[in-house]
Amino acid sequence: MILVTGANGLLGSYLVKELIDKGEHVRGLRRATSDMSLLAGYTDRIEWIEGDVRDIYSLEEAMVGVDQVYHVAALISMQPYDLGQMLSVNAEGTANVVNAALSSDIRKLLYVSSVAAFGRPERAVKLIDENLDVKDSNDNFAYYKSKLYAEREVWRGIAEGLNAVIINPSTILGGGFWNIPPNGIFSHVHSGLPFYTTGVNGFVDVRDVVEIAIRLMNSDISAEKFIVSAENASFRDVMWMAADAMKVRRPYIHSGRVLGSLAWRFESVRSLFAKPSAIITHDSVAIGQNDFYYSNEKVRKALDYTFRPLQQTISDVAALYLQSRRDQQPFAILS
Repeated sequence: MILVTGANGLLGSYLVKELIDKGEHVRGLRRATSDMSLLAGYTDRIEWIEGDVRDIYSLEEAMVGVDQVYHVAALISMQPYDLGQMLSVNAEGTANVVNAALSSDIRKLLYVSSVAAFGRPERAVKLIDENLDVKDSNDNFAYYKSKLYAEREVWRGIAEGLNAVIINPSTILGGGFWNIPPNGIFSHVHSGLPFYTTGVNGFVDVRDVVEIAIRLMNSDISAEKFIVSAENASFRDVMWMAADAMKVRRPYIHSGRVLGSLAWRFESVRSLFAKPSAIITHDSVAIGQNDFYYSNEKVRKALDYTFRPLQQTISDVAALYLQSRRDQQPFAILS
């Protein structure tokens, strides 16, 4: 039996579908109000436990008879005012998952962290890898803090005897949840977002993250962390590739620091009255002005893995977005 927290999310839905297609028996943890739209056709093939990562009792119930746990559940927000809730879900929730796993008979836990857990390194760091000495800082964005603290809980569990491995995906691109980051890039570009930034970040196909997660879970690798990122690219290049793939106008206004400050304020007000919700926020603008380069050498060597090219991923996801609009469906699976 395999337990997946966050089974109804973007990454979780792809992971669950792949596990079920492989013949695995999957149990999912969900809240009563969870959006199940990404699991169409699979919902009835999952054994559900109603609960929350913030509820240790529901986690203990969910882990009964479980061999493997994929802890995917997380709250992702680029809004600084969501820090408290992200700390509750991401950090405290992960502490609960770790504690429940330590008191159960599971064989292995895989925690989906994020490159965000590396925070904002000193300027002297040109390429971020798993050996980076991560320091907490008031300069770290709210989401970054929550993932850093969550990851520390997994390391604490490992020190207490938990068989666990950590992956740190970069910006995951896949099909679904088109109005929120990161796939909000496609809906916003399609609807005519004029602004772009030239900051650099890592990007990865959701299919690569799923395959690597499963391989690591079924390996003898333990007490390790792996950056899962296909390519480093500027947000401008990603947005322009998305625009070209959807045959719409490229974002054409370079958003520097001053304009970016105005843009996130404009988007914040606009999103109060119209959809899609704001993709330009105070934190996303700040991230877009910085360059973050991530190394994927460790996971490539450990698994002899070749990532999908970013250009192909963007073309595939853009096609899914257009298909979703035509079909008026929230989700279409990347194959």
